[in-house]
Amino acid sequence: MNTPATASAAGPLLPIRRALLRGLAVILPPLLTVVVFLWAWNMIDTYILVPCENIAGQLAVWAVRDVKSGVPDGAVVYREQPQGPVAKFDYKGTTYVPVGASNKYIPAEVFNNVVANPRQDSPAPVTANAYFDHYVHAKYLRRERTVPMFLATFLLVLYLTGKFMAAGVGRYVRRIGEGVVGRMPIVRDVYSAAKQITETIFSEQELQFHRVVAVEYPRKGLWTIAFVTGEGFKDIRDAAGEPILSLLVPTSPMPATGFTCTALKRDTIELDITVDQAAQFIVSCGVVIPPHQQWNAKSREIRDDITRQVLDQADHAQRLVNSA
Repeated sequence: MNTPATASAAGPLLPIRRALLRGLAVILPPLLTVVVFLWAWNMIDTYILVPCENIAGQLAVWAVRDVKSGVPDGAVVYREQPQGPVAKFDYKGTTYVPVGASNKYIPAEVFNNVVANPRQDSPAPVTANAYFDHYVHAKYLRRERTVPMFLATFLLVLYLTGKFMAAGVGRYVRRIGEGVVGRMPIVRDVYSAAKQITETIFSEQELQFHRVVAVEYPRKGLWTIAFVTGEGFKDIRDAAGEPILSLLVPTSPMPATGFTCTALKRDTIELDITVDQAAQFIVSCGVVIPPHQQWNAKSREIRDDITRQVLDQADHAQRLVNSA
C-alpha cells in the first residue's frame, strides 16, 4: 500500500511514464515489422541478389570484353610526343586507350565511363579486366535496374517451380531429390527442419479451430483458454466413457505456440468468443477482452436483477407449497 509521500512523489512522473508506454505500444509494432522486413531483405540481398549480380557481371564482361595486347597493324596511333608512348589509337572505328603500363588497351568509352562513375565499394581498377568489371556494373547492373528485374525473375521462377511441382513429373523429381538429400547425414537434418518450418508457414491447409473453450489448468481455480481441434482419440473416449475434446492450449504472447492435450468435455466451458478474439486476448496477455465479455457495473446490475428474480420466484414457490 502506497503512503501519501510515495504517491505524491510518483504522481508527477506517472503521467509521463504512461504516455511513454502508450507511445511505445503504438510505435513498436510497425517498427518491429520494418525491422523484420529489412532483415529478410538483407538476407536475400547478401545470399541471392549479390551472387546473381556477380554471375551476371561475369557473363556480361565475357560478352563485351575487348582488350588489345599492343597496337594492332593498321591502327592510327596518336602520341603526345613524337617518340613518346602511345596515348591512343583508332582501330576499326573504335578508339583505344592504354591501361597502366601493361601494354593493354581498352575502348575509350569503357575507360571514360569508369572514370566518370567511380564505385564507392571497390578501389579504382588498375587492370583491363577490372575496368570491364567496373564498366559492366556501372552501366548494366545498377540497383535501380537489377532490383526490379530480380524481383520479376524471382516471382516467375517461383510460379514456374510451383506449376512444375504440381505436375506428376515435378513430384517425381522432388521425391528423387529428397531421397538423395535423405542419405546425407548432416544435410538431411537441416533440410528436414527447414522443410517443416516452410510447410507450416506456407501450407494451404491451415489448422482449423472449431471453437474456444476454457479449461481449469494448471490447477483447480485457474482457467486457461484453449482451442478445440477435434473430438480426440476413440480409445481415450472409450476408456473415459464420455465425450472428450482435443485441445490446443496456447501460450502468451504467441498463440501459435503451446501444447496439445485431451480433456473431458464436461470439464470445459464453451466461450462465446471467436477464434480471432481469443487470439487477441492471448497476444495482449489478457488485456484485450471482447466487449460483450467485459465485466462492468451494468453487467453486475443485470446479474443482481436476475438473482433477485430467481430468489423471488423460489420464495413464491415455497409459499405456495407451505400453503398447500
